[in-house]
Amino acid sequence: MPETSRRHLLLGGAAVSAGALLTACTSNEPKAKDTAPVGSAAPAADDKPGTPVTIGFAGPQADHGWLNAINDNAERRAKKYSDVTLEITEGSNDTATQIGQVQTLINKKVDVLVILPADGKALTQIGLQAMKAGIPVINLDRIFASPQAYRCWIGGDNYGMGLNAGNFIGEQLKDKPNATVVELAGMDSLELTKQRTQGFDDALKNYPNIRKVARQAADFTVESGQAKMAQLLQAQPKFDALWNHDDDQGVGALRAVAQAGRKDFLMVGGAGAKSAMDAIKADTGVLKATVLYPPTMAASAIDLARALGQKKGVGGMSELEIPASITLYSAVVTKENVDEYLPTGFS
Repeated sequence: MPETSRRHLLLGGAAVSAGALLTACTSNEPKAKDTAPVGSAAPAADDKPGTPVTIGFAGPQADHGWLNAINDNAERRAKKYSDVTLEITEGSNDTATQIGQVQTLINKKVDVLVILPADGKALTQIGLQAMKAGIPVINLDRIFASPQAYRCWIGGDNYGMGLNAGNFIGEQLKDKPNATVVELAGMDSLELTKQRTQGFDDALKNYPNIRKVARQAADFTVESGQAKMAQLLQAQPKFDALWNHDDDQGVGALRAVAQAGRKDFLMVGGAGAKSAMDAIKADTGVLKATVLYPPTMAASAIDLARALGQKKGVGGMSELEIPASITLYSAVVTKENVDEYLPTGFS
C-alpha cells in the first residue's frame, strides 16, 4: 500500500464501473444510474460533451492478462466520450523505451497524461518533467517516487488483497483445529508482492487456530504457477487452504492441482480473471474465491484525466477538484456474488 494511503479515497466495490463512481466527472446535477458494462463504449445517459481533451496514455507491455485488460479498459472508456482523443503508446517493459514514449506525448502537447510505469521509481523524472511542462499526470497503479510527479494517483490495494484473502480463508477455517495454509506468491522482487504477503499474514493473526506452513514465489505466469505449485504440493502432502496472488499464474497452479489429484483444500485467487470467476461459478474444483485487483482502474483514470482537462470535479463529491489519491477496494468474489462481478473479469 503506497505511503500516501492516509490521503486515499477508498472506493467500496471494485466491480462498480468508472461510469458509476466517476460518472463523467461533470456537473452537480443528479446522476442517472449507468448500467452499461465496465469499459463500455455506451455513454452515460446524462453525460454531455464538454471541452475537447487529448489524453496521452503510456503503459507497460501487455504481456499479462491484467495488463492487457488495462489497455482495453482505457481504450474502451476513451471511446465513450466524443470530446476525448486518446494518444496511446505501444507499451514497453524497458524503462528507457517507455520514457521515450512519454517524452513523445509531452512533445505532442497532450492535455493530460495517464501513465502506468513499468517501474515507478525509474519513471519519476519523466512524470516530474510533464508536470513542470504544465501537463497534469494521472499516475496509474505503480506509484512514482515523488508526489510532485503526479496530480492524482489511482490504483489497487495490494495490502488489502492479502488482508481480504486472509480474512476470507480465516472465516472458512475458524472452527477447524490446527488448520494450515500455504501461499503461492508473485515475484518477490516486487514491492506489491511483499505488500500482499504482509496483508495475508496480518489477517491470519486474527485466527490463532491457523498456521501458514509454506510459501513459494512464482513469476505471474502460467508456467511458473504450475511449476511452483507442483513443488508446494510435493512438499506439503496436506493443508487446508491456498492463497494464490495472481489468477494468470493460478491457471498453471490449477493444472498442477489436477495432475496431483488433490481436492482436499480450498483455493483463493487474486486479481479477478474471467477464467477464475467461471471456475468459481461452476464450483467443481478447489477454487472458491478470488480477490480483485480491478483493471477497471484504467477506465477510471480516463475519467479522471478528462475531468482534469475540463477542470471539473468528481460527480457525487463536494470538492471542485478531483482527489489527489484513490485506492480501489479489493472485493472478494465468491459463488454467491460472482454474477455481479463477471462483467469485470479479464481474459
